[in-house]
Amino acid sequence: MLATFRQALARRRLRNPDYTFLFDPPPPDEAVCFDCETTGLDRKADSIVQIAAVRIKGRRVLTSQRLNLMVRPPAGMTAGVIKIHHLRQQDVADGLEPLEAMDRFLRFVGSRPLVGYYLEFDVAMVNRLIRPWLGIGLPQRQIEVSSLYYDYRTSRGGGIYTGNVDLRLSAIMEDLNLPRLKAHDAFNDAVMTALAYVKLKAR
Repeated sequence: MLATFRQALARRRLRNPDYTFLFDPPPPDEAVCFDCETTGLDRKADSIVQIAAVRIKGRRVLTSQRLNLMVRPPAGMTAGVIKIHHLRQQDVADGLEPLEAMDRFLRFVGSRPLVGYYLEFDVAMVNRLIRPWLGIGLPQRQIEVSSLYYDYRTSRGGGIYTGNVDLRLSAIMEDLNLPRLKAHDAFNDAVMTALAYVKLKAR
C-alpha cells in the first residue's frame, strides 16, 4: 500500500510526460541490474563517469540486452579513484553529457525493478541528476543483492546464524560458485550482481 502511494505521488510530481512509461506495469519476471563508477564516494559532490546495466528475465541474465555508457564528468578525477576503476580523464572526455546518459538509462530500464549491489549509493547518484530535471527520483522497485545474500546465509540450516557474513561481492560470488569478472568496471559488476541475484532468487 505504501509503495503504491509513493508511486502515485511520484507520478503526480513528474515534470515531463515523456517519462510516464516509468510507471507502466513492468514486463513479467523482468528486472534490470545496474552499476555506476564515479569520481568518488561523496553523493553530493562526486559524479558518475560510467553507468552500465543488463536486463534479467526469469533465471537468465540477458547480456545481449545491455547498456554501457561513459559519462563526461564536470570535474577531473583524483589519482586515488583512477587506481580503483582505471578510468582516466581522457577515457571519459568523449563520454555523454550526464542528462543524455540518464535519458538512455531511463529508457533502457523502463518500469522494471532495479537490482544492485549496495544499490543505495548508485540510486542516490542517479537521483541527484534526474530530480532537478524530472522532479522525481527513480520510482522503480529496488532489490539489494547483499540483503538477499545475508538472508540466505543467515537462514541456512533453518537455525539462527550468529557468525559474521562477508558481504563483499567477491565473497558472495565465491560462495555461490559463480564466475568472477574484473571488478570496478560498471558492466562487469552489473553482470556479476545479476548472476548472484538470479542464483539467490532460485534458492
